[in-house]
Amino acid sequence: MKNKAGSSVFLILLCVLYIFLSVEAQTCRPSGRIRGKTPPPGQCNTENDSDCCKDGKFYTTYKCSPPVSSHTKATLTLNSFQAGGDGGGPSECDNQYHSDDDPVVALSTGWFSNKKRCLKYINIYGNGRSVRAKVVDECDSTMGCDSDHDYQPPCPNNVVDASKAVWKALGVPESDWGGMDIYWSDTD
Repeated sequence: MKNKAGSSVFLILLCVLYIFLSVEAQTCRPSGRIRGKTPPPGQCNTENDSDCCKDGKFYTTYKCSPPVSSHTKATLTLNSFQAGGDGGGPSECDNQYHSDDDPVVALSTGWFSNKKRCLKYINIYGNGRSVRAKVVDECDSTMGCDSDHDYQPPCPNNVVDASKAVWKALGVPESDWGGMDIYWSDTD
Protein backbone atom coordinates (compact mmCIF):
# COMPACT_ATOMS: atom_id res chain seq x y z
CA MET A 1 0.00 0.00 0.00
CA LYS A 2 2.86 2.37 0.85
CA ASN A 3 4.39 1.84 -2.59
CA LYS A 4 1.06 2.62 -4.30
CA ALA A 5 0.71 5.91 -2.36
CA GLY A 6 4.30 6.86 -3.26
CA SER A 7 3.57 6.13 -6.93
CA SER A 8 0.44 8.29 -6.80
CA VAL A 9 2.33 11.21 -5.24
CA PHE A 10 5.07 10.84 -7.85
CA LEU A 11 2.50 10.80 -10.67
CA ILE A 12 0.77 13.92 -9.31
CA LEU A 13 4.10 15.74 -9.02
CA LEU A 14 4.98 14.70 -12.56
CA CYS A 15 1.64 16.07 -13.83
CA VAL A 16 2.13 19.37 -11.99
CA LEU A 17 5.65 19.69 -13.41
CA TYR A 18 4.37 18.97 -16.93
CA ILE A 19 1.66 21.64 -16.64
CA PHE A 20 4.15 24.16 -15.26
CA LEU A 21 6.64 23.49 -18.07
CA SER A 22 3.89 23.63 -20.71
CA VAL A 23 2.72 27.03 -19.48
CA GLU A 24 6.31 28.23 -19.16
CA ALA A 25 7.08 27.17 -22.75
CA GLN A 26 4.16 29.26 -24.02
CA THR A 27 5.32 32.52 -22.48
CA CYS A 28 7.19 34.97 -24.62
CA ARG A 29 10.10 36.58 -22.87
CA PRO A 30 12.12 39.58 -24.08
CA SER A 31 15.12 38.61 -26.21
CA GLY A 32 17.15 41.75 -25.59
CA ARG A 33 17.28 45.51 -25.69
CA ILE A 34 18.50 48.12 -28.13
CA ARG A 35 19.62 51.66 -27.36
CA GLY A 36 17.81 54.40 -29.21
CA LYS A 37 19.50 57.07 -31.28
CA THR A 38 18.02 60.41 -32.22
CA PRO A 39 16.99 60.19 -35.88
CA PRO A 40 18.61 62.53 -38.39
CA PRO A 41 16.40 65.57 -39.14
CA GLY A 42 13.33 64.63 -41.20
CA GLN A 43 14.12 60.90 -41.08
CA CYS A 44 11.36 59.68 -38.75
CA ASN A 45 7.83 59.84 -40.16
CA THR A 46 5.41 60.66 -37.33
CA GLU A 47 2.27 60.12 -39.43
CA ASN A 48 -0.40 58.23 -37.44
CA ASP A 49 1.26 59.31 -34.17
CA SER A 50 4.24 57.02 -34.78
CA ASP A 51 6.99 57.24 -32.16
CA CYS A 52 10.56 58.15 -32.98
CA CYS A 53 13.47 56.64 -31.07
CA LYS A 54 14.91 58.73 -28.27
CA ASP A 55 18.66 59.01 -27.76
CA GLY A 56 19.88 56.75 -24.96
CA LYS A 57 16.49 55.17 -24.23
CA PHE A 58 16.47 51.38 -24.13
CA TYR A 59 13.81 49.49 -26.09
CA THR A 60 12.85 45.86 -25.42
CA THR A 61 13.09 43.38 -28.31
CA TYR A 62 11.29 40.06 -28.84
CA LYS A 63 11.84 37.12 -31.18
CA CYS A 64 8.49 35.60 -30.19
CA SER A 65 4.84 36.54 -29.76
CA PRO A 66 2.16 35.11 -27.46
CA PRO A 67 0.72 31.74 -28.59
CA VAL A 68 -1.79 31.86 -31.44
CA SER A 69 -5.27 30.49 -30.81
CA SER A 70 -8.68 30.80 -32.41
CA HIS A 71 -9.07 34.03 -30.41
CA THR A 72 -5.60 35.58 -30.02
CA LYS A 73 -5.56 38.80 -27.99
CA ALA A 74 -3.58 41.68 -29.54
CA THR A 75 -3.22 45.43 -29.74
CA LEU A 76 -4.42 46.99 -32.98
CA THR A 77 -2.26 49.91 -34.11
CA LEU A 78 -2.46 52.23 -37.12
CA ASN A 79 0.00 52.13 -40.01
CA SER A 80 0.18 53.46 -43.53
CA PHE A 81 1.46 50.97 -46.08
CA GLN A 82 1.45 53.59 -48.89
CA ALA A 83 4.61 55.02 -50.45
CA GLY A 84 5.82 57.81 -48.19
CA GLY A 85 3.71 56.52 -45.26
CA ASP A 86 4.95 55.81 -41.77
CA GLY A 87 5.35 52.13 -42.62
CA GLY A 88 8.66 52.89 -44.30
CA GLY A 89 9.58 50.86 -47.38
CA PRO A 90 7.52 48.44 -49.42
CA SER A 91 5.86 45.51 -47.66
CA GLU A 92 8.07 42.52 -46.92
CA CYS A 93 5.71 39.91 -48.37
CA ASP A 94 5.39 41.28 -51.89
CA ASN A 95 7.79 44.24 -52.11
CA GLN A 96 4.78 46.46 -52.90
CA TYR A 97 3.09 49.44 -51.31
CA HIS A 98 -0.59 49.12 -50.41
CA SER A 99 -3.36 51.71 -50.35
CA ASP A 100 -4.72 52.87 -47.00
CA ASP A 101 -8.10 51.85 -48.47
CA ASP A 102 -7.08 48.17 -48.57
CA PRO A 103 -7.53 46.04 -45.42
CA VAL A 104 -3.90 45.01 -44.87
CA VAL A 105 -1.82 44.38 -41.75
CA ALA A 106 1.67 43.81 -40.42
CA LEU A 107 2.09 41.28 -37.60
CA SER A 108 4.64 41.27 -34.77
CA THR A 109 7.70 39.14 -35.52
CA GLY A 110 6.57 35.96 -33.74
CA TRP A 111 3.16 35.95 -35.39
CA PHE A 112 4.64 36.86 -38.78
CA SER A 113 6.49 33.55 -38.35
CA ASN A 114 9.29 33.98 -40.90
CA LYS A 115 6.82 34.96 -43.65
CA LYS A 116 4.58 31.90 -43.07
CA ARG A 117 1.52 34.20 -42.89
CA CYS A 118 2.58 36.28 -45.90
CA LEU A 119 -0.33 37.15 -48.19
CA LYS A 120 -2.71 35.04 -46.08
CA TYR A 121 -5.80 36.48 -44.47
CA ILE A 122 -6.62 36.87 -40.80
CA ASN A 123 -9.91 37.76 -39.11
CA ILE A 124 -9.81 40.71 -36.73
CA TYR A 125 -12.50 41.15 -34.05
CA GLY A 126 -13.02 44.44 -32.27
CA ASN A 127 -15.61 47.08 -31.43
CA GLY A 128 -18.36 44.48 -31.90
CA ARG A 129 -17.41 43.88 -35.53
CA SER A 130 -14.99 41.83 -37.58
CA VAL A 131 -12.92 42.35 -40.72
CA ARG A 132 -10.82 40.11 -42.94
CA ALA A 133 -7.35 41.54 -43.67
CA LYS A 134 -4.34 40.42 -45.68
CA VAL A 135 -0.95 40.03 -43.98
CA VAL A 136 1.57 41.95 -46.09
CA ASP A 137 4.34 42.90 -43.68
CA GLU A 138 6.15 42.30 -40.41
CA CYS A 139 6.00 44.72 -37.50
CA ASP A 140 9.60 44.05 -36.45
CA SER A 141 9.90 43.21 -32.75
CA THR A 142 13.61 42.39 -33.01
CA MET A 143 15.09 45.62 -34.38
CA GLY A 144 14.44 49.33 -34.70
CA CYS A 145 15.87 52.83 -34.28
CA ASP A 146 17.65 52.66 -37.66
CA SER A 147 17.00 53.79 -41.22
CA ASP A 148 15.49 50.39 -42.20
CA HIS A 149 12.83 50.92 -39.51
CA ASP A 150 12.26 54.63 -40.14
CA TYR A 151 14.00 55.37 -36.80
CA GLN A 152 10.99 53.97 -34.95
CA PRO A 153 11.34 51.67 -31.90
CA PRO A 154 10.84 47.90 -32.21
CA CYS A 155 7.22 46.79 -32.20
CA PRO A 156 5.82 45.12 -29.09
CA ASN A 157 5.36 41.36 -29.47
CA ASN A 158 1.54 41.51 -29.60
CA VAL A 159 0.72 43.97 -32.39
CA VAL A 160 -1.54 43.83 -35.42
CA ASP A 161 -0.49 46.98 -37.29
CA ALA A 162 -3.42 47.84 -39.55
CA SER A 163 -4.31 50.15 -42.42
CA LYS A 164 -7.02 52.79 -42.16
CA ALA A 165 -9.38 50.43 -44.03
CA VAL A 166 -9.26 47.94 -41.12
CA TRP A 167 -10.07 50.65 -38.57
CA LYS A 168 -12.96 51.90 -40.72
CA ALA A 169 -14.35 48.37 -41.19
CA LEU A 170 -14.35 47.93 -37.40
CA GLY A 171 -16.38 51.15 -37.12
CA VAL A 172 -13.89 52.87 -34.81
CA PRO A 173 -14.22 56.67 -34.85
CA GLU A 174 -11.12 58.27 -36.38
CA SER A 175 -10.48 60.18 -33.15
CA ASP A 176 -9.93 56.81 -31.41
CA TRP A 177 -7.50 55.33 -33.94
CA GLY A 178 -4.12 54.45 -32.56
CA GLY A 179 -4.29 51.58 -30.09
CA MET A 180 -7.15 49.22 -29.27
CA ASP A 181 -7.45 45.75 -27.76
CA ILE A 182 -8.69 43.23 -30.33
CA TYR A 183 -8.71 39.52 -31.04
CA TRP A 184 -7.55 37.88 -34.26
CA SER A 185 -7.46 34.44 -35.81
CA ASP A 186 -6.18 32.79 -38.94
CA THR A 187 -8.84 32.27 -41.60
CA ASP A 188 -9.76 28.79 -42.73
